[in-house]
Amino acid sequence: MNKVKYFFEAIKFSHTLFALPFALISMLISAGGLPDIKTIFWLLIAMVSARSTAMAFNRLIDIKIDGLNPRTMSRHLPTGKLRLWEVVIFVLLTASLFIFSSSMLNRLALFLSPIALAIIYFYSYTKYFTSWSHLFLGLSLSIAPVGACVAVSGRITLASLILGAAVIFWVAGFDILYACQDYEFDKGHGLYSIVVRYGIKRALSVSLAFHIIMAVMLILFGIVARLGVIITGVLIIYQHRLVKPDDISKVNTAFFTANGIISIILMLATYADFYV
Repeated sequence: MNKVKYFFEAIKFSHTLFALPFALISMLISAGGLPDIKTIFWLLIAMVSARSTAMAFNRLIDIKIDGLNPRTMSRHLPTGKLRLWEVVIFVLLTASLFIFSSSMLNRLALFLSPIALAIIYFYSYTKYFTSWSHLFLGLSLSIAPVGACVAVSGRITLASLILGAAVIFWVAGFDILYACQDYEFDKGHGLYSIVVRYGIKRALSVSLAFHIIMAVMLILFGIVARLGVIITGVLIIYQHRLVKPDDISKVNTAFFTANGIISIILMLATYADFYV
């Protein structure tokens, strides 16, 4: 049972909450309501397995650097709580589950599943060669709303791409905030990020710009939830007031609390507008 607990902790299973609401929003809009239970079930399995294999793969790629970073050296691979071969098997099993669940949805989902895996695995390497790795993380999570559209409609729509773009800039923006806490370590070990390239102060401005673009994308998408967009805007402002160039102590509050609330608010607002 400890191994199961360690895997859940290692892949930060609770963080699935961030992208899941965007997938559900796309599912609802693309299907014109709730699809059948079978589709919902396999869509959720596909999303959870994709995120799980991505996180586990990221832990494999970062095992050496995680062991050197004071913030991450207590993670499960560096400490030996999980062994390398165990995580490799987990990556393969969850990837297989993702492909299988995609096959249970439709042909396009199955056809695109290897491409989706390639994108989410590729992200893990980007911090080693580009400062714009945050956008690649956003691209990885944007698969959720686009994939949900494919799952229920068998096609990719403009609306799902716009929502996917919103996710890209939302994720990239908050990932920049999160990277602020590793500024000194990343700079000293040759890792790439907007924070390392421009410094914390200018990086915060880039993060804010990304979140403004996200808000524009949501308006273009037509999140009916006009109130949802307003609340999201307020939370983004709150998020950026928490993290200052000379004080990043509240970055976890900005990252976890604010972003979790943002995704849930948008989902609830969209569902309310759809049914009320």
